[in-house]
Amino acid sequence: MNARLSALLIVMAGGFASALAAQTVASGDALRAALAGNTVQGSMAASGGFTEFYAEDGTIRGAGYTGRWSVEGNQMCFAYDGNPPGCWGAQIDGSQVIWLGGAVEEGTGTILPGNPNGF
Repeated sequence: MNARLSALLIVMAGGFASALAAQTVASGDALRAALAGNTVQGSMAASGGFTEFYAEDGTIRGAGYTGRWSVEGNQMCFAYDGNPPGCWGAQIDGSQVIWLGGAVEEGTGTILPGNPNGF
């Protein structure tokens, strides 16, 4: 295969992957429907493991801490300890969620119905 054809195939594959990722990012409505009133148990690359209940009133309850969540456009935003919110896009597939910073996977989790940990 010549270098020109190889470069073209790489560009096409990258464009296809970008288009596929853009199609699978959850909308704001899908984020609310999947997460409000439920718990996510998972891990973030930057901060490690977490289990959080996302109450329908916008509060976050975890083991020994609280925060606030909101949906801004197609991102879910989280604010803890009075700090400004950090926002992530998400891909949701059934009970699985992948948190995205731009197009980069930054964490994963499993959506559990309700508040099974009693936070």
